[in-house]
Amino acid sequence: MTDRHHLLVYGGTFAAVGDSGDISGVRGGGSPAGLFVRDARHLSRWQLTVDGAVPETLTPVADGDTARCVLVPRGGRNEPPAYTLFREQAVGDGSFVESLRVTSNRPVPTTVRLAVTADADFTDQFELRSDHRTYAKIGAVRSRQVLDSGVEFTYQRGEWRSCTTVTAEPAPDGVEETGTGARRLVWTLDLEPHGTAELTLRVMARPHGEKRALRVPRSPAALNDQLIAAEGEFVEGVAFPTGWPELAAACARGLADLASLQVPATGPDGEELRVPAAGAPWFLTLLGRDALLTSLFALPYRPRPAAATLAALAAVQATETGTESVAQPGKIVHEVRHGELAHFGQVPYGRYYGSVDATPLFLVLLGAYVEQTGDTALARRLEPNARAAIGWMLDHGGLTSRGYLLYRADQGGLANQNWKDSPGAICSADGTRPAGPVMAAGAQGYAYDALRRTAWISRTVWQDEVYAALLEQAAGDLRDRFQRDFWMPEHSFPALALDGNGRQVDALASDAGHLLWSGLLDKEYGKVVGRRLLEPDFFSGWGVRTLAAGQPAYHPLSYHRGSVWPHDNALITLGLARYGLHDEARTVAHGLVDAATATGHRLPEVLAGYGRETHGEPVPYPHACVRESRSAAAPLALLTAVGGA
Repeated sequence: MTDRHHLLVYGGTFAAVGDSGDISGVRGGGSPAGLFVRDARHLSRWQLTVDGAVPETLTPVADGDTARCVLVPRGGRNEPPAYTLFREQAVGDGSFVESLRVTSNRPVPTTVRLAVTADADFTDQFELRSDHRTYAKIGAVRSRQVLDSGVEFTYQRGEWRSCTTVTAEPAPDGVEETGTGARRLVWTLDLEPHGTAELTLRVMARPHGEKRALRVPRSPAALNDQLIAAEGEFVEGVAFPTGWPELAAACARGLADLASLQVPATGPDGEELRVPAAGAPWFLTLLGRDALLTSLFALPYRPRPAAATLAALAAVQATETGTESVAQPGKIVHEVRHGELAHFGQVPYGRYYGSVDATPLFLVLLGAYVEQTGDTALARRLEPNARAAIGWMLDHGGLTSRGYLLYRADQGGLANQNWKDSPGAICSADGTRPAGPVMAAGAQGYAYDALRRTAWISRTVWQDEVYAALLEQAAGDLRDRFQRDFWMPEHSFPALALDGNGRQVDALASDAGHLLWSGLLDKEYGKVVGRRLLEPDFFSGWGVRTLAAGQPAYHPLSYHRGSVWPHDNALITLGLARYGLHDEARTVAHGLVDAATATGHRLPEVLAGYGRETHGEPVPYPHACVRESRSAAAPLALLTAVGGA
């Protein structure tokens, strides 16, 4: 049986440990094992042995913000364990702390030899992906230095330097070489009859470029207190629905997860910010689209993430054209990475702009934020950024030349650059992929909403009536074109996209629900689409599938061609409510909340598309992010759409 990985997350740091609290460093699986900070693995091995053997797991690590397990030496029924080990672990900002308590079960003195084998390979997270790519690292050097209370691992490649420091209290009796590069910290513990000994191990990760004076908390309990305080700050003051306790629990769990997913970022004036990361384990970083949608969902309850996200994205808005980064003036970033491979240009994601929809969503959030909070100062501060974003949509984005926002497959990055960004996600009903530039339906809805909201800001905040009228005209023209070019009369449904020749990509897809959220469809068309999304081929009982079942392209375990995404359904639910389809909105909301209830009130990134009528529990998608900010915020969107109904 494969050892599961349990995620501990705090800000830009996460650890994936096994059932026994160990880190094996083995590659593969849905989650990378190790301690990660800023895209680099700062602990690749962390293994406990007692008297030279791996102990048996009596109580495995359970899901939670702190990893706790109980271990005993291996033995038989007639040989009760001589001692019991209680292990507790937690992560903080750039830190990992473990407490070990060894309790003797014997009435006589007992000696126990305890060892922790540690290593740090500083592997970039992109090297651990399932595509098995390799990257040359010419001149890279790893070194180890024994300290009075532990060991320090260092990695250097040119100007790039990272280190991991492991210290213990009490200090180990010795630090041994293993022949593999790892180091073994050893203790000989003399226990009184039924006595107890305690150890605390602290790990500090200092990634390249880290300038803050970090401190490692004294214990897992202290780290847990920090996380509880952060979670409490996010949850405090939110009025949860009293008549729907399951939705209330999902909202509370989501807000608590959002608290742990806040990562550092920098604003236009160098100010320090905290913004929603996309998700753990693979995307614990700023992704434009994800942070924007998360902030939109949370906006009526927690407006601060929206302000921080807008400022952080404005700070990295493109100002010039970049071939590998897919940057164009005014474009909002898709992904920001801080790892070694991004630093040396071996992957294009240091600042990667391969997104057709982050730019209009930036404008949608800005308009929604000002409307919700009345904070016109932010709209004035970001006026140059907003105008540049409009300029990108009209010029480089394709609105003026082609009539629609479009993207082209990026050979070094993403083939699809809308929210369904996996290869083959944009397809016809038979699975055929479109040729040439792609005009995805959902992005046109975002563009329409962005134009209208920015026109409102222009008129009410910037006092520019001429610009407002221009944007309103552009929005009206886009709406007319869309309903002419995308509507498929034979299906009474919009196409998923247009290809480079303007031909309809005819898959029946959930993106149509995003058009309801943005208000792009006429009311009559919108109601037809909304009701269609609740038919059995679309609605699984847990949510609306990304692709309606029965089409050749459908697959219930495909990432974007038949699965159920909570954030996708949150947008659909908001759209259904916008078009007055309140019964349908409640149906989708109840399906999602039931799915959350079945999984400890936490919605994963994505679920399999299997129907509820044949599968009484939601089937997990095998490689989903366990904690994902858009899914964490989705229950808040449901609360906005349907209240406590």
